[in-house]
Amino acid sequence: MNPYNPPKTPNLEIFYKDQAILLAIKPSGLLTVPGREAHKKDCLINRITPHFPTATIVHRLDLETSGLVVIALNKVSQSSLGRSFQQRKVEKRYLAWVDGNPINDGGTIDIPLFPDWPNRPLQKIDYENGKAALTHWKVLERREDRALVMLMPVTGRSHQLRVHMKALGHTILGDPLYADERVRGMADRLMLHAGYLAFPHPDTDEMISFSLPPATKPAAEANANIGNFFATEW
Repeated sequence: MNPYNPPKTPNLEIFYKDQAILLAIKPSGLLTVPGREAHKKDCLINRITPHFPTATIVHRLDLETSGLVVIALNKVSQSSLGRSFQQRKVEKRYLAWVDGNPINDGGTIDIPLFPDWPNRPLQKIDYENGKAALTHWKVLERREDRALVMLMPVTGRSHQLRVHMKALGHTILGDPLYADERVRGMADRLMLHAGYLAFPHPDTDEMISFSLPPATKPAAEANANIGNFFATEW
């Protein structure tokens, strides 16, 4: 495991803000919330609260995942967003570069997951004790040794997308936890980006959506209009 060395520049990027919520851009390598160790106090929420003291986290991205995180700015918004996530009213879409080329152009992965306690934080497939985990996926581009896929998790289990793509036989490039040495070496970071969020606004209950194309070079090269991929129908 690499030592924790989060990116310092830019220190904080705010993608959107109103009186109830803000959306921040979390870079790969930065924790969403502080870790237990003293050297892991630098995180997204601790970079936000000096500017917005009432800010509260309602969901997280893995350390290695980049992308959009929605933040509540008051208790009413926190409660509303929490219910939206719990009731699966939030639509999330990710882009990922994976090893090899899937045989099919898309599909659904329905495989239960359970913590691998002796090897935490790893998760494992467990059909007897695992919690239901469901992911839709679609191939957007194929290259000789890799493919760009869009992933839409229905559930929100820890490491769900990473374990599901490995189970499909196409591990996400650069994954420090689930990839073998060859696949880890195909990218300098986990090639997973949370680029789309849609949810009911806490104040109006009207559905709002946000898209953020990935800034990482391999994904940015995939298509000049990569942001439009998030509008793909499933």
